[in-house]
This record gives sequence, C-alpha cells and structure tokens, in this order.
Amino acid sequence: MTPEPIRFHHRYHRRIETEKVYGEKWLRFAYENPVGRSFVWLLARRRVFSLYYGRKMNHRASAQRVLPFIVAYDVNVEEFTKSPFDYRTFNEFFYRALKPAARPIAPGDDVAVFPADGRHLAFPDVDAADGFYVKGMKFTLAELLGEAGRPEAERPLTNLFAGGAMLISRLCPVDYHRFHFPVAGTPDTPRLINGWLYSVSPVALRRSLRYLVENKRVITVVDAPGFGRVAVIEVGATNVGSIRQSFLPGRAVAKGEEKGLFAFGGSCVITLFQRGRIRFDADIVAQSAEHVETYARMGDRLGEAIAPSA
Repeated sequence: MTPEPIRFHHRYHRRIETEKVYGEKWLRFAYENPVGRSFVWLLARRRVFSLYYGRKMNHRASAQRVLPFIVAYDVNVEEFTKSPFDYRTFNEFFYRALKPAARPIAPGDDVAVFPADGRHLAFPDVDAADGFYVKGMKFTLAELLGEAGRPEAERPLTNLFAGGAMLISRLCPVDYHRFHFPVAGTPDTPRLINGWLYSVSPVALRRSLRYLVENKRVITVVDAPGFGRVAVIEVGATNVGSIRQSFLPGRAVAKGEEKGLFAFGGSCVITLFQRGRIRFDADIVAQSAEHVETYARMGDRLGEAIAPSA
C-alpha cells in the first residue's frame, strides 16, 4: 500500500503541493511500523538520542552534508548572509541567519506576523475546533501549557487563553530555523517544561497528536499592546539539539525581532492569543478548517488585532 503523501497549501503559489519529507523512509518506519514504534519508545524519543545526533551535526565532517542538502531540497542560497562554503558544520548551516531583506516584516501596529517559516494551522477558537491535524484529534490548553491535573484556580495560563486563538507552525528540516516575535511587546522570562523528543512530522502527528504536549517545550508570554497577552511556545522534537533563546526578558521587542533558534531537526512553534484579540487572515483559516497546513514565511501577515470589547 502506497503511503499517504503529506500535502499542504502553498500561500504564494496558491495551490496544493506535496511535501518532500526529510528522512521520510526512516520516519515512516519509526511511526508506522510496530517494530519502528518500539525503537522510538525505547530510544528515539529520549534526550540522549537527540544529543548524540546534535553532536554529530556539530562535527567538522558534517559540513560535507551542506551542499548536497542545498541541492536536494532546492534551498535558496541568495538569502544566506554568507557563502554555503563558509559553514563549518551542518548545524551552523542549519540555524543560519538570513539577510534582513529576505524576510520583510508586514507593516502595521495592528498586524501580527508568522513567527517562523513553515507550514501553519490557525484556529480562531481553539475550544471550538473539531480537530487539529485530523478531525477528532485535539489536545487541551492545560496539557499544552503544563497545567493539566491542577485545580482550575491553579491554571493561570489556561484560564488566560481559554477560548483563544492558536497558530501551530511546523518547521521542516529544510526550513529557516530561527523563530521570531509575531507581535511587538515585552516578553517575560521563558518557562521550560521538560518532556520527550518525539518527531513532529505529520507522519508522527497523524499517529498521535499528543506528541506536541508530551515533548519538551519553552513558554514565553508577551505583553503586546493591541493584542493583550500572547504566548509563544517552542516545541522540541527528535534530533533537535537545543532550543536557544536570544532575547532579554523584560526588554521591549519589535515585531519580527529574532527570539531564538532551533539546532538540527524538525520542530514547532505554537502561538496563543487571548479570546477575541486577533482575526486571522481568511486563507489560512479556510485551509485549517480542512486540516490542511499553509506554507508561509516568517514576517508575512498572519492577521490583525481586534480591539477588546468594552
């Protein structure tokens, strides 16, 4: 039986396309085969496996992978801040910086932007959605925010974002792997929730969406004029060596300013808005309602603020 392809809507090409999945044969074995799933449970989800692979991608010999990767996945070298020949390791290439002009930031104080390159799902009311990647598959905000099992009075973030809007931004290994602030504001101190390191490829997420709430996560809440409070959550995954933050808590940031980076591997950023504080653009909402991701780049328009009701 032919495996079901991973399809997404390309915002700029305005059509459905098929994703070229990095390491697809291994992913399908690991998450669709009983023997592979045993390997994932025993080793691949554990930190030691990703640390080993991350260190491998930091060796000088790993630089030999850079040019073949660029060719295989048609990566645009014109966006790089330096020559492909100047990266000393594959990891250095993987979390490369881009020229500022490569990712213009959509203007407007009332406009929010995508926090990362990738394939996105947007839900105007997280509680009303019938499922995320597929119908019937959901997680709760309390699980995502690490507050499940607590009395309601001890769930400050869950209560803050109840009935709010959610954006799931999935980064493939071929994507630009720095993440940015979707709105201007003042970020608080990041909070780490330790967890496993399952893959966040659709191959894995179609098997179990719970990987997103079982994986390691870092939560930052931004006090954002016009948008209220916005939570930006980075989710680790298999072979992600680390989630590195590059901002100073308590210091005001501009919309589109760099927040941090992922080392090697696919990964995910989830953004939460309070109830009734954002209107996502119609194209991404329409595709998400059909459980189809939309490809868009960091800095592109995501939606606009809604003034709070009196």
